[in-house]
Order: sequence, then structure tokens, then C-alpha cells
Amino acid sequence: MWKPEPSDVDLRYLVEQDQLTEDGLLQAYRTMCTIRAFEEAIAERYAVGKTPRFDMASGPIRGEMHLAVGQEAVAVGVCPLLEAKDAVVSTHRPHHHALAKGVDPGRLAAEIFGRQTGLCQGKGGHMHLFDRELNFACSGIVGASFPQAAGAAFAFRHRGEPRVAVAFAGEGAANHGTFAETLNAAVLWQLPLVIVIEDNLYADSTPKWAGLAQPHQFQRALGYNLPAYLVDGMDVMDVRRAARRAIEQARQGRGPSVIEAVCYRYRGHFEGDAEEYRTREELERWRALDPISRLGGRLRRLGWADGDRLARIEAEARDVVAAAVAFAERSPLPDPGEALTGVFG
Repeated sequence: MWKPEPSDVDLRYLVEQDQLTEDGLLQAYRTMCTIRAFEEAIAERYAVGKTPRFDMASGPIRGEMHLAVGQEAVAVGVCPLLEAKDAVVSTHRPHHHALAKGVDPGRLAAEIFGRQTGLCQGKGGHMHLFDRELNFACSGIVGASFPQAAGAAFAFRHRGEPRVAVAFAGEGAANHGTFAETLNAAVLWQLPLVIVIEDNLYADSTPKWAGLAQPHQFQRALGYNLPAYLVDGMDVMDVRRAARRAIEQARQGRGPSVIEAVCYRYRGHFEGDAEEYRTREELERWRALDPISRLGGRLRRLGWADGDRLARIEAEARDVVAAAVAFAERSPLPDPGEALTGVFG
């Protein structure tokens, strides 16, 4: 589901109604550019040593790698509306959420490279990130973010704290029982929880029409008697509009919401994915809806940026990422003697 570009008159109306500012939209553009540059840099370094025969155990970054190139608008439409102590629980595709929440790019890169200066001293890797200061976490278990975020929301409510918990997940994860179980408990207990479904049309390589009897998660959510929104996940303004309502409602103690953001990932489910399940034509159709290009075009139409200003922001984002990767690559590997330190037995 995508929405056509608004006219100039409608664009200005939306900006006014949503209380958007020049600085705010430029910062959204900057964050999306940083996320895109970060993911592309990780993809480049991940590929080292993995040709001509792909071996995920070789190269400077080992193991699986799941990137969210194309899905930047979902993370940036939600996370900047949160406070540092609000909780975010992400998935096996977590980098865009982490960076949008404010996680340091250098420590994030170091964790992905398995270095001692990483968020978890190099022990977690890219699917098991944790930042205590920013209350950010993720899990490689599909569908785990729902009950984990609900647990954080329950703690906020129990302690009387005006905090919000956000669970990100894909539409494939929403087919797990944890989605229904969490919705039921969250509504029953009126938890300050926002569930964001990033519907990128494929659960791994399975198109959603082949695995979902009801293709829209917001309709499932309505059956649990809570507000649910269907938004254009390639449009940061559309995502933000729904997220602001959902977060305000949760923070005011008025219960949970669900946001379904239809989006698209431009890379495979994982790095090394042959992508035989989709066509080049489909990919190009979605590339025409690139969320960064769409926001850049709107900034131009609003008179808030020209080509040179946007190019400078993009260059600055690449510089930030280059510094983060350099920090990771010069950081030491963990001490083998500390392998069991901080590990639950």
C-alpha cells in the first residue's frame, strides 16, 4: 500500500497539521541517509572474503546479516518521537531501529564486527544488540519482540512511569502466536505498548499471500479492540503521523496500538540470498518509491533544501559511517578469557 505524492498545497497542509518543521524534516533526512550509508557500508565489508564461494564464516564480519535498505522511513517515522528511557525491542533486522533510536554508530559497528568496543563487547553480534542507556534491544528469535516489549510496558505501568514500549516486527512474525497473545494481554491490561509491523511483503522468501489468510495485520488487530493504522511505510511523514497518535495514547495511559507499515527491502532477506522469489521488475517498481528520495523531493518543494544542501547532508552521513566503520576495524577482538563473562548459565 502506497499513497500518491501530495500536491504542493496538500503537502503544506500536511506539514502544518502534523506540526512538522524544517529542522525536523532535515533531521529525518539526515538520519535516513545515515542508516542507508551504514547498511551499505556493512554490506560491502560483509562481502569481503565470501567470494567466489559464499561462506558466512569467513571475512571480517561473520554469521548471518540482515539489512533493511529501503525500510528507513519506518524506523525514522517512529523512534525520534520516543524518549531515551522509552523501550524499543527490534528484530533480526535491527540496525535502522538502533540508529533511529540514537545508538552510537561506532559501538553498533564494533558489535557487528565482533569487537570489544561493541555494545555487548562483541559477544552479541548484529542480531543481539543491547544499549542500556537508550533502552534498546533486539532478538534473533522471530516474533520475540512482541512479548518482550509487552514486558517492558507492563513494568512501566506497574511502576507508574510515563514510558512507552515499542515492538518492531515483520509481517511474517505477526503470523506467530506471540502476536495474538501479546495483543490480548496488552488490551486486557491497557499496556503502554505500540506494535509496529514492517510489512515488506516477504517472510524470508515466502510472499505474504502464500502464508497469510488475512493479509493485513491492522485488521487482525482491530479484532482485539484497539486502534490500528495502515500506513505507507515508504513515506516517513505518513508513518510519523500514525506513530505520534499511538505514542501519545500509550504515554497518556490509554492503552496499546498497532501500526502496519507497508514497505520494501531492496536487498535480500539476508546477505547471500539469491532472491529467486521476486522479479527485477518488482524491485524497480519499489525503488521508484525510495523513502529518502521522496523526502528529499518534498524538502525541495517546500523550499527547505536544494540539491547542494541535500548532497552535503548525504556526504556528512557517509563521513559519520566511515568513522564508525574505521573505529570498529581498529578496535581489538574480545579477550578469549572473558568468553563466559556476562553470560547467563
